[in-house]
Amino acid sequence: MTIGNKNIYFEVCRPGTNTTIQDKGRNHLYHLGITVSGAVDQKNFKLSNLILKNNIDEAVIEFAFQGPLLKLYNGKVAACISGDVIFDIIRNNSNLEKGNCYQIYTLNQGDQIDIKSTKDSLYGYLAIKDGLNFKKVWNSCSINTKAGIGPNNGKKFSIGEKIFIKNEFSDSLKVRQLRYKNSREKIIRVIKGTNFNFFSEKSKKIFFAEPFKITNLVDRMGVRLSGPELENIVNTNIKSEGIVKGTIQVPANGNPIIMLADHGTIGGYPKIATVISADLDNLAQLMPNSEVTFKEVNLEEAEELYKKYLSEIDRYAEILNEFN
Repeated sequence: MTIGNKNIYFEVCRPGTNTTIQDKGRNHLYHLGITVSGAVDQKNFKLSNLILKNNIDEAVIEFAFQGPLLKLYNGKVAACISGDVIFDIIRNNSNLEKGNCYQIYTLNQGDQIDIKSTKDSLYGYLAIKDGLNFKKVWNSCSINTKAGIGPNNGKKFSIGEKIFIKNEFSDSLKVRQLRYKNSREKIIRVIKGTNFNFFSEKSKKIFFAEPFKITNLVDRMGVRLSGPELENIVNTNIKSEGIVKGTIQVPANGNPIIMLADHGTIGGYPKIATVISADLDNLAQLMPNSEVTFKEVNLEEAEELYKKYLSEIDRYAEILNEFN
């Protein structure tokens, strides 16, 4: 459902693998069985908005692997793509420009954005100056396709659909590019889970010493790992209880599952650990077949690392403000 000016829009000429609208997510609804959702990579989501001088939590287009091909109608917009993304700008006179991430582009009637693929990562983001023109559902525009919640009837976009823009771009916005490098760390920091002692001493040592491989079973709901089986010596099932983003559950087969943005709000598998908030963006962007190892930190360390994570976003906001 759209609101306001309905005239300016992108037509979806190719939907891509998993193209949805996302923002910071919806909070305070766990008691209703509704998870937070929101952008999987919160840092890149926020950076795309900061570059455009948007509200930092303005809704954006999230895509995975192959992105969409979008054609603009009935106006002019300013756009920015963040992440490790290969894309082109196809002008209405058929001229082609190779795209650079973290840079502002002005698009006119008939111009197209061809988001070919992500590179050495899973997710990328397309932000538009002043934002997208969709009605919030429970105070968020995030789409959860598993639950059918959000704009576009809670579904990812299909060919021929329209993505509406709030306002035509008319302000003078300096063309600028943020020098930002996406780093991919293979060491994932965690806090011990509430069921850590369900696992044998040998498995506890293995969990923090040996690598696990990210399988092809990855999506916005979670990441399945393969590797040394973790032996449960108490019970492979527990009474279902609340889980959060980053929770690492271990089913009976001994292979961990890490919960991401669209995870269920309860689960009945024992929880060996939880990925700290500061490492969630990095984890979600790791490609299938990547190997990860886990490192234990305590709660105080996790809090300090998250403060450092937030301060990095603030630092980039200050850098961008220097552009005026």
